[in-house]
Amino acid sequence: KNAINGFRKAINKVNELNPDFVITGGDLVMDCLEQSYGRADSLYHIYTTMQTEFKMPVYNTIGNHEHYGWFSNSGADTNNPEYGVKMFEKRIGPRYQRVDRYGWTFFLLDAVQKNGPDAYIGGIDAEQMKWIKEQLVTIPDSVPIAISLHIPVLTMEAQIFNGATAANSGWEVVVNSKELLDAFKGYNLKLVLQGHLHYYETMHVFGIDFITGGSVAASWWEGPYYGTEEGFVLLKVKGDKVSWEYIDYGWKPEKSPKS
Repeated sequence: KNAINGFRKAINKVNELNPDFVITGGDLVMDCLEQSYGRADSLYHIYTTMQTEFKMPVYNTIGNHEHYGWFSNSGADTNNPEYGVKMFEKRIGPRYQRVDRYGWTFFLLDAVQKNGPDAYIGGIDAEQMKWIKEQLVTIPDSVPIAISLHIPVLTMEAQIFNGATAANSGWEVVVNSKELLDAFKGYNLKLVLQGHLHYYETMHVFGIDFITGGSVAASWWEGPYYGTEEGFVLLKVKGDKVSWEYIDYGWKPEKSPKS
């Protein structure tokens, strides 16, 4: 679908805006869940090669599509040293990490858990929860904190599409979101950066801004997704104050040739 040219156009727009650094929101490749090793290898190669075109540091968040071989269609051997999250860790970096920049602390988390055969669920596992708590005790309570994770902590998606009493499904949200947010009580959590849903949504709850940042690919390179154009979020911070805007970088999908 001409994704390489689309992504390059987004990178060029980022370089034009010249932010201090980039945080990706996951789903960097499409798709490793149910593809062969050769296909997954080629997709990772494309992304890691293109990432070098950014002119500033890039910190990557893992999404569901980066987990190699979880689905049976892949034919993956679970003993493969790159099975699951290992492919991401070998080729891109840690599945979760802490980044301290400009007086802020950023927690980049893995919000995807395997949920039986051919399924995943949004969640933060016990290993990460333990690590988060260990990190927090080293951070003064005045330091502003941001979380980046692929699957949202909070969203109104189900309520918007299905009515006010509808519940989100487990693949749409972090199912232990309360446990995650409770870990940050008493600290200066200001911002939660989310992805997965491909549309742009913001909420301000109890002093925390939740931003679901659309998608560089929008409707998988076929045009806007429920009105959200192909794009990304540009964040600006001053002290612990945050402002942002959604950047439409101007991609237009190519028309399929007539048969």
